[in-house]
Amino acid sequence: MRTSDLDFHLPPELIAQDPLPNRSASRLLHYRRSDKTIAHQTFSDLPRLLRRGDLLVFNDARVLPARFMLRKETGGLIEALFLSEPQARRWRVLLRNLGSYRGTLSFVDADLRATIAEVSAGGEYVLDVDTPEPAPAVLSRVGRMPLPPYIKRDKGHDARDDADRERYQTVYASTPGAVAAPTAGLHFTPQLLEALDAAGVDRTFVTLHVGLGTFKPVEVEELSAHTMHREAYTIGEDAAMALNRAKRDGRRIVAVGTTAARVLESQPGDADFVGTSGATGIFIFPPYAWRHVGAMITNFHLPRSTLIALVAAMVGLDEQRRIYAEAIAQRYRFFSYGDAMFID
Repeated sequence: MRTSDLDFHLPPELIAQDPLPNRSASRLLHYRRSDKTIAHQTFSDLPRLLRRGDLLVFNDARVLPARFMLRKETGGLIEALFLSEPQARRWRVLLRNLGSYRGTLSFVDADLRATIAEVSAGGEYVLDVDTPEPAPAVLSRVGRMPLPPYIKRDKGHDARDDADRERYQTVYASTPGAVAAPTAGLHFTPQLLEALDAAGVDRTFVTLHVGLGTFKPVEVEELSAHTMHREAYTIGEDAAMALNRAKRDGRRIVAVGTTAARVLESQPGDADFVGTSGATGIFIFPPYAWRHVGAMITNFHLPRSTLIALVAAMVGLDEQRRIYAEAIAQRYRFFSYGDAMFID
């Protein structure tokens, strides 16, 4: 399969720059694989579209406010993106506009200093930071949400920063560590979760810390030659038991987002789920035999991305193209702050 098969033209004005005031007021394209029909709904309609007994699997990763600014001793500003904290006082980061500078770096919004300990390819660095405070605590004071580059914000600070802290986060986020949001979950509200309970829809949570690789376009010509990024995940004991009960009862497992789908499909198809932690580099693209996921809720994704390849693996390439063409014709809002799709 060629990567160009996943390309499409999207009018720029359909890229959502801000979330809707009400999360669940987003539009929902409902695609039924059984008869290949498309219906246009609102996300708040979800309780009547799901089946009683369905098990929704959410990704409870919490996004860190991972973007921050550093200053060189010469006064120049550096854009930084936190990636991970491999050990105390050591941060793995992406730095832009650093050039050959290797001197001390100061945090713009905190009385902290950092020095460069390691340099890697692709703009990655390891910083020694002069505080024993864990990175999430520091970032909670100085960081901005790591919005993808197609969402435009003013450099340094933007009037929407506080709103982004709330809205680029699911209402059930609980496990810090992600540097991108599991965006299919952004449409859920506490009221909608209550309505799902009333409709007899079950839910459980897994964790996958979404990394930057989720937004990167596939750059090789043949899809099978792409090297997938790896992301850390956890399936707790409670989630494993809920999944096993659903499988045993013949109830449908519905992944809320491609991240939850990748966690589930990383598990063996011929054995019970178990509580486990690990890292997955699974790349799902056509043709693919699904092991566990019976339906999926997802946003509309970037062309030539691993995410749109996963959607094509669930509906077929021709149908993926038809669905996206319909969404564009109907003026759906695309990408992280955009509308959603339910693949039934």
